[in-house]
Amino acid sequence: MLSEHRYRILMAGELSEAAREEFDGWMLEPVGTETALIGDMDQAALHGVLNRIRGYGLHLVEVRRMHPTPATGTR
Repeated sequence: MLSEHRYRILMAGELSEAAREEFDGWMLEPVGTETALIGDMDQAALHGVLNRIRGYGLHLVEVRRMHPTPATGTR
């Protein structure tokens, strides 16, 4: 079994309604002129999300694995 980690994926611009629906279940938050997608996923799911981003023609800015906090185990 692949272990899950929390990732923050930053994309340029705002997402269309169709793209927002595609990423339903993940946290989406505006960050200035960009949009962050945050969620827990394993490596296979991460690659799937990156393929969806490419499929919608979105511009990938950053992918960051977030480190767990000692108190909760997640961040």
